[in-house]
Amino acid sequence: MALSKLDNLYRAVILDHSHHPHHHGKLEGEIPLELSNPTCGDVIYLTLKIENNIITDIAFDGNGCSISTASASIMTDAVVGKTIEEINHLAEDFSLLVTGVEVENTKGKFGDGAMLAGVSKFPQRVKCATLSWNALKKALELNEKNR
Repeated sequence: MALSKLDNLYRAVILDHSHHPHHHGKLEGEIPLELSNPTCGDVIYLTLKIENNIITDIAFDGNGCSISTASASIMTDAVVGKTIEEINHLAEDFSLLVTGVEVENTKGKFGDGAMLAGVSKFPQRVKCATLSWNALKKALELNEKNR
């Protein structure tokens, strides 16, 4: 069965972010948050800087499949410069998107992340796609508790 042009684009975007992830690494002086997906073994280390309720910088490291790595790369692009409130809404919408729920203005909200809507066809991969977003939510919760 031949892949459609949209499927080919989806694969190309995911593979590009997976092979050349944005914001990959660690931020100096920041304590990383570690989160793992015990189902498949994906692990993410997330570091972020928050100033005046805005994420000013973010980085991730770890080991994961192409979906997990691509999602982390896309997530980091989407959240830099956003307020914590905006990010919480983005995280909720992203979770809906990858579970097959239609979300308005996905390209404007997530950039390349709109391509991850296709993950909904593979329920076992949803945890891979949401790992970085769940790590971010946990990091923001810890930040709020430590204020």
